[in-house]
Amino acid sequence: MIAIDQLRKTHGKTEVLHSISFEVRPGRVTGFLGPNGAGKSSTLRILLGLDRATSGRALIDGQAYRDLRYPMRAVGAMFDGPGASNGRTARDHLRWMCQSNGIPTERIGHVLDLVGLERNATHKVGTFSLGMGQRLGIASALLGSPKTLVLDEPTNGLDPDGLRWLRAFLRGQAAAEQTVLVSSHLMTEMEDIADDLIVINKGALVATGTVDTVRGSHATLEEAFFALTDPQDMPAGGTL
Repeated sequence: MIAIDQLRKTHGKTEVLHSISFEVRPGRVTGFLGPNGAGKSSTLRILLGLDRATSGRALIDGQAYRDLRYPMRAVGAMFDGPGASNGRTARDHLRWMCQSNGIPTERIGHVLDLVGLERNATHKVGTFSLGMGQRLGIASALLGSPKTLVLDEPTNGLDPDGLRWLRAFLRGQAAAEQTVLVSSHLMTEMEDIADDLIVINKGALVATGTVDTVRGSHATLEEAFFALTDPQDMPAGGTL
């Protein structure tokens, strides 16, 4: 599981994260929501060892990411897109990732098939559409057969068929008792995909719970989101 405990981050005199705490449990898809600048990226960067917290802890199965010997075997992450060189083929990109983490190269064909890129294995990443790049990023996250997935905006660039595939894939991961954390701006997709939600705004935790709990009395999750993060953006008549 993922445990965020009193996580605080400052940049100079600016406090980016205000001692936030939450847990992401296995067997559930957890949506991580917040407007731009809310602190989602800062939280994920600390969780994935790309930045250090001012105080507090971010743990994966009780360990900090930096302390994991083979991190890709514990947590599969897609952050800021696939992270592949445009001049490499999809297969070469995945082969390099296998070598860096001691992962059998036999996994490459399996994950390419799983995300629907088996026919594009020898194509250069620079020729990929945005949606194909997202699928490659997910394939990279799956290479080490991790029990935890952290995906940042995986829906970007996906067509309706891709969104349907992603929805089924994430539900399947949760059914297999994986821990799944998904950051997204698409409220309608999170309403369909997620079991639990974590909502932050201006560096503070504003809501946690099941989708129904966070939605509350609002007709849609989008309405609830605006009420939680910026009440003045609510349509006329909207209330908290």
